[in-house]
Amino acid sequence: VFRRFGAVLNPPVIGSSTLAAVRVPDGRFDEVAEIINGYPQVNHNYRRDHAWNQWFVVTAGSREKRDAILTEIEERTGRAVLDLPMLTDYYIDLEFPVVNGDRFARESGEARSASNSASGDRSDPRASETDVSATRISEDARGDLSALEADLLLAIQDGFPLSATPYADVARSIDADRDDVLAAVERLLDDGCIKRIGCVVNHVVTGFTNNCMVVWDVPDDELDARGEAVGSLPYVTLCYHRPRRPDQGWEYNLFTMIHGREADAVDAKIDELAVDHLPFTHERLYSTGTLKQTGARYEDLVANEE
Repeated sequence: VFRRFGAVLNPPVIGSSTLAAVRVPDGRFDEVAEIINGYPQVNHNYRRDHAWNQWFVVTAGSREKRDAILTEIEERTGRAVLDLPMLTDYYIDLEFPVVNGDRFARESGEARSASNSASGDRSDPRASETDVSATRISEDARGDLSALEADLLLAIQDGFPLSATPYADVARSIDADRDDVLAAVERLLDDGCIKRIGCVVNHVVTGFTNNCMVVWDVPDDELDARGEAVGSLPYVTLCYHRPRRPDQGWEYNLFTMIHGREADAVDAKIDELAVDHLPFTHERLYSTGTLKQTGARYEDLVANEE
């Protein structure tokens, strides 16, 4: 149920990250996947039901390194790469129930919101709305980490020690003072390098086997308002802005993700989005296979590439 306990790190802040895709004929699909998955900087790769059928994430220590990897993938596979770096983060926080029968992620939050709205109850702290805002993401991000922070990130990237004294244990492992480690964790949280500290759930094991990435053609002057509104919806697990690539036939600029136990529940929520919140042209890219799924590796991200 739990992949690990510890810090959820934020690759786009620590280094330079992008979502990319290629169109691959069935006869070469496995070959191209093997080439792409061979890069340690690729930590996710999925097959999706779309002409652009292989989607992967590249995270490197700099934009230059990231782009060099994409160029190399193009050369080695002979397939053009659709490069879609995140430009604005509206909402990113996967929240999966593990002890109930909710049909989709964050459903309980939706039920609470509806109940609280109907009763007018705002005294319950759970009634507060999701914290959503337009956060710009720099493609040229570098963590600018101190030596201690770099050592700390490498020590905790696979999780905290499962002990009563995890911070002291980490401090000993990197030959640092515990109070300095605690202070460094606070700084990394404040800077956004660490999103949160807690359990990372294996959502597939808990029954959330259906997910869909929906891409929307939203008027540019409405993008932030629409993104913030949709990101606050309880059933939306991810919401962010990526660039259009009209020269490659890609006209979409808003991405949303919905995770559910049943495909019908996911489809119903997408229908609701299209009718009530995003009345724009869109496409549904269903995940049909996991080709690679690991945490981002931070050795390259914290190293001095020169």
